[in-house]
Amino acid sequence: MKSARERFKIAGNAPMTAAKAAGLRKIPEVTKLVSLLSTLIVALAILIYVYFYGKKSRKSKAKLKKAVEFGLAEEPTTLHPKIDPAVCIGSSACVKACPQHDVLGLISGRGSLINASHCVGHGACAAACPVGAITLVFGNEKRGVDIPYVTTDFETNVKGVFIAGELGGMGLVRNAITQGRQAVEYISCFLKEKQRKPDGTYDVLIVGAGPAGIGASLAAMKAGLKFVTIEQGGVGGTILNYPRHKIVMTQPMDVPLHGKIKFKETTKEALLELFLGIIDGSGLKINTNEKMTALEENGGTFKVTTSKGEYLSKTVVLAIGRRGTPRKLGVPGEELSKVSYSLLDPEQHKACNIVVVGGGDSAVEAAMALSSCGNKVTLSYRGDALSRIKPGNRERLDKALAARQLTLHLKSNLKEIKAKEVQIDLDGKLSAIPNDFVYIFAGGELPNDFLRGIGVRVEKKFGTR
Repeated sequence: MKSARERFKIAGNAPMTAAKAAGLRKIPEVTKLVSLLSTLIVALAILIYVYFYGKKSRKSKAKLKKAVEFGLAEEPTTLHPKIDPAVCIGSSACVKACPQHDVLGLISGRGSLINASHCVGHGACAAACPVGAITLVFGNEKRGVDIPYVTTDFETNVKGVFIAGELGGMGLVRNAITQGRQAVEYISCFLKEKQRKPDGTYDVLIVGAGPAGIGASLAAMKAGLKFVTIEQGGVGGTILNYPRHKIVMTQPMDVPLHGKIKFKETTKEALLELFLGIIDGSGLKINTNEKMTALEENGGTFKVTTSKGEYLSKTVVLAIGRRGTPRKLGVPGEELSKVSYSLLDPEQHKACNIVVVGGGDSAVEAAMALSSCGNKVTLSYRGDALSRIKPGNRERLDKALAARQLTLHLKSNLKEIKAKEVQIDLDGKLSAIPNDFVYIFAGGELPNDFLRGIGVRVEKKFGTR
């Protein structure tokens, strides 16, 4: 009898059956088939990716071409994104994060500014970028913008003086409220570290009751600080000067002592009603119709002089906006009583000949509001395109122009204002237009002299942070 080892050896040397041999021959063929299928799947995936990648790139290029034609591609002087192509990986996270939808796009696999002038400076794109390829900057290479120096805690180079909101280049309502809140939160921590003691001095004096001032005031109340808020006009600040029913762009925001507010677009009236409701509900007191006239430091304490008295405060938050004094054109007749620099109620005019000067949102909104009240309106702008208006305003203006509800003159300059007419240079040709009222929206003279007078450094930004 053979042993188990011998039987195994015999079995291992037994001739291979035909079926088994055929099975072994099929293994390389199956392997080749699997490899081929894998290659096809990968190739198909690449083709699909390249197709959609190219489609997105072509769409973005077409949008950019159109934006250039309409003068919308130039970078704004206000806060906007600057993309580093060497760092960008084309994730499209920035495109999806931007609530303006048409500001950013992907071109050749890299993020690009498309309708740059539509940017409102909310910064969602920079926060969403997974590789930090986006920096938020002020100004551009052609046009600089004056911005006061502030730290990440919104403190200027003058210790104890803070700037929040529009004056620091942040115009969006949410950004302004957030900055006002964060500045006061920093002040609260700073004062607690100093073990503040109650005396006749305020912890913080807040100048301005627009979004930034309201945010700062509510944060001061929440922190239990001794504070006072003054406002040269009424509650709402710059918002009060908006025309009736003006559309206000914002983002969801967190308001101290109130909580989350979720809306992206609202009206002047609704926003003011919201603020007044929050103020009434919180018991916040604001000294309206009180204008700051002087600010000086005295041994680590600030003396603030106003139209109604004097205050001493350890810190000061300036939330006074950027409009300052309305910028004038310097043309003959500008001193006439029929000339104004803001429009509060369009319905005060009926069947009048009105000229509106300016190329920004305020001018466009005023012109459309006046034309809707039955007036004959002429909108005059020196540039060759309205490159600084929001998408919603552009859409409404295009409809108004198509319906011949108003007249738009680009490359035009107001030369003289007379009692019954105005002289306008229309692309090199002087024309007389019948006129009853003139509204000028040429921006405002920034309070740079005041800031420099108290020692705050003002820097001109050319596409830098």
